[in-house]
Amino acid sequence: MAGALLTRRTSRGVALLGDLSCPGGVTFAFTERGGGVSVGPYASLNLGDACGDDPQCVAENRRRALASLGAESCSSRLVNPKQVHGDHVVCVTDGSDDALAARIAEAREGADAVVCTATDVPVLLCFADCVPVVLCAPGGFAVVHSGWRGTIARISQKACAVLCEQAGVSPEQVSAYVGPHVLGRDYEVSPELCERFADVFGEQVVLEGSHLDLLAAVTSTLKGAGVTDEHIATCDVSTARATDRFFSYRASGGICGRHGALAYLPSSSTKGV
Repeated sequence: MAGALLTRRTSRGVALLGDLSCPGGVTFAFTERGGGVSVGPYASLNLGDACGDDPQCVAENRRRALASLGAESCSSRLVNPKQVHGDHVVCVTDGSDDALAARIAEAREGADAVVCTATDVPVLLCFADCVPVVLCAPGGFAVVHSGWRGTIARISQKACAVLCEQAGVSPEQVSAYVGPHVLGRDYEVSPELCERFADVFGEQVVLEGSHLDLLAAVTSTLKGAGVTDEHIATCDVSTARATDRFFSYRASGGICGRHGALAYLPSSSTKGV
């Protein structure tokens, strides 16, 4: 099993960060903000449907993002949770219409991670500074939204455990990818929150001036789940500084679009589309 690696590429006009080896048979990517049709603070590939953008633009942007991964034919099966900064994990194991409809409804009630072992079911979570995590294993994947609340609740560890159970694999078979988010030097929080994180993860997650290193905390969580060092790939670009590539809630003053973490497990009929 090769080590995890994030590579930047462009597909159908959409800039993506992903692993071209399709670990475990999973196709996934973190999208960048270019290549869409939205305008103003949402320009241009905004994938979020709850930030004030025109719904028709969001729908077209999602179509383009799915097409960039070869998943456009699965667009009606998209699972896109209402993210609530919790630790609820939705588990999609059955891709039949009724079963999938139930899981989509569950996700829209509120969830911050989706574990999927069903084929041709794309999963999208959206971000604008919080930490996106994609976990890939033979026969399944998880997409995780890890803001500070989810991070301190170790949502990545919880999702990894569910993925291993549902896919029948060990944590050593999981590849983890931590996508673009606000890095510690740009993430100043209260001293009280820093103290809480230090109590959970150790002093190394607190940087000078009450800055919080979510990457260190998430990486610690993944290692605690049993994912090995060589199977963890991270993005070292801060969304708060690279606003030409990514959306940033902090840098924009709170009005902006959302880039995405998008994954699916293609069946033999959709591979190579």
